[in-house]
Amino acid sequence: MAGAADWLIMIKIRPYDSADWPRLCEIHDAARLDELDASVGRDAFLTLKQTAQNEGLFDNTLFVAEVKNRVQGFVAYSREELAWLYVDPKFYRRGVGRALVRHAVSASAPTMQIEVLEGNRPALELYLSEGFKVVKRVEGNLVGNETFAAAGLLLGREDP
Repeated sequence: MAGAADWLIMIKIRPYDSADWPRLCEIHDAARLDELDASVGRDAFLTLKQTAQNEGLFDNTLFVAEVKNRVQGFVAYSREELAWLYVDPKFYRRGVGRALVRHAVSASAPTMQIEVLEGNRPALELYLSEGFKVVKRVEGNLVGNETFAAAGLLLGREDP
């Protein structure tokens, strides 16, 4: 079995292409369930098809990560915000998310922020290991499905 360093070598980050859309939907929908299981619960689930437009997925710069010519994750970001990051659950902890975070950070402004749902420990640990720090805890409604209350953490990162 390959280790994390072996997977990093095989990850290709490239711009999103419209032909990637069905795969992004598969990745988001599977990974979003894990995210919700750890936070507000599955009742809040909406598919990527239901949320991409309202939540501004395509208002951001969008890149995908390929492993062996198959998309296994994606990131959407602006100069100051990492807005979306999803990885196929079969590729958790194999360097895909880390590679996408590093790509977004390298293309961003000297400061970058991200919000993480409270309870999403794997995401929080990834961002903390990449130099983000917790700025504050926020409470409100779940973005994209505002009928659900949610709590999250606002994280920030500054280049040294």
